[in-house]
Amino acid sequence: MFLRKKPNKSGSTSVQVIVKTKNRKQRVVKTIGSSRDTDEIERLMAEGRKYISDQNGPLFPDIDEDENAVDAFVGSLTNSQIKVVGPELIFGRLYDYIGFNSIPSEMFRHMAICRLFNPGSKLKTVDYLERYLHVSYDISKIYRFLDNLCYRKDTKLAADKGRKESGTDYKRLVEQISFDHTKKVVGGNISVCFYDMTTLYFEAADEDDLRKAGFSKDGKHSNPQIFLGLLVASGGNPIGYEIYEGNIYEGNTIVPLVKALAERFGFGKPVVVADSGLLSKKNIEALTSDGYEYILGARPKSESDDMKDRILSLDLKYGDIKEVDKGNGVRLILSSSEKRAHKDKRMREKGLARLQKKVKSGKLTKQNINNRGYNKYLRLDGTVDVSIDMAKFEADAVWDGIKGYVTNTRLTPEEVIDSYGNLWFIERAFRFNKFDLAVRPIYHRLRNRIEGHICICFTAYTILLELERILKAAKSDITIHRAQELAKNMYAISYIHARSKQAVERILGMDEEQRKLYDLIDMATQS
Repeated sequence: MFLRKKPNKSGSTSVQVIVKTKNRKQRVVKTIGSSRDTDEIERLMAEGRKYISDQNGPLFPDIDEDENAVDAFVGSLTNSQIKVVGPELIFGRLYDYIGFNSIPSEMFRHMAICRLFNPGSKLKTVDYLERYLHVSYDISKIYRFLDNLCYRKDTKLAADKGRKESGTDYKRLVEQISFDHTKKVVGGNISVCFYDMTTLYFEAADEDDLRKAGFSKDGKHSNPQIFLGLLVASGGNPIGYEIYEGNIYEGNTIVPLVKALAERFGFGKPVVVADSGLLSKKNIEALTSDGYEYILGARPKSESDDMKDRILSLDLKYGDIKEVDKGNGVRLILSSSEKRAHKDKRMREKGLARLQKKVKSGKLTKQNINNRGYNKYLRLDGTVDVSIDMAKFEADAVWDGIKGYVTNTRLTPEEVIDSYGNLWFIERAFRFNKFDLAVRPIYHRLRNRIEGHICICFTAYTILLELERILKAAKSDITIHRAQELAKNMYAISYIHARSKQAVERILGMDEEQRKLYDLIDMATQS
């Protein structure tokens, strides 16, 4: 038995005692009462908990008051009779609520839920499941499962190509479930989407067709890596993802992925928002020719000399927002802020300090000089004399604080900047996956297993985001990290009933904070 808060159309909330039947359906045992008053609802909840306790009876119903008998019973209990049930009570309920319970695999469920509170290698996952949840899997079975989780017939990694037609493709199924949930959360209309890429590195030295050395956003330039492209809607709600070779050019990924997902899910042509790393003439032409509107981060300093003169002639002051017509319905939106100016200056000074250190050490020679980044401040005199051109460094100060955005939308400049600012949704999505879900480093070598690992993490991210949404909607002071900790310490005990000889499993009493979390999840998943 458990308690449920059920919102009513009248605005009141009913407190009900629920029992699960054998076919996993829920039946109302008793309605304790209903109210609009928060304090009264809490009183009804306390009354409901007492009712459940009275119905279940004491924990050891067949032991009399003799203390020795109680001690003997407790002494007979073993660790194998106690297991952690919090992850299933919290994350498992969300897994079902989102719709992932339609995935025909209990193993997938365990791995996705375990990733939410005990992320680690597959060996660590197997050990945790057996030690704390009493669920046993052979590691070789896990690997065989991953081999077929997202199987591709060919070796190409272009978005949505070459996938196995027969059997269950978990990636497509997971993306479909996540997208359906996203539509529900955002109100059914995907009017804007956000795209970005990140790198995921491997604890290995060897490369292959997928794992390639390239520019690492994690700073792991000596490790082989892959690229992960992620498309989300407002709020960071996921739409889909794709993985690419570690040395691919980012700009070649955005158009194929957006088109493939839009075609598969039928969400039309939303405004595409992406950062300046994906700004290229080829991408703009591809988006425009397919009828997409876009907002892309711009690099004002990389514009033509004529355009740079036009930008500087605007004489932007802190707080100003202006636009420049680039022709063919394309505008360059420009803004200036004091906060960004301080950041730009700090970055220039750090770049200068690094250059000065290299020049002084003699490690910087003509052979390894290019015009990328802060190397443009270098000056070559003769054949070997390398020095720093401080005039260039000082001249660059006129660009401090200026940020640009290229768009073909009809949005106002302020709306363009606000929309671009929401790219932090996807930056946070990467942060969730990298730190909370420990998506990297990746220890797998085979491509199929790598794809399976990413698919599991994508599922876990969808659940984590829903947990955060529920906590925020309830204005709860419980954070997602605190919820993860609370779930780890919810236990159940199993024993044989002395009279009926039936196996009994009971959830041990929760503390006030755990109960609060459980009630929030219960109420949200029943509405």
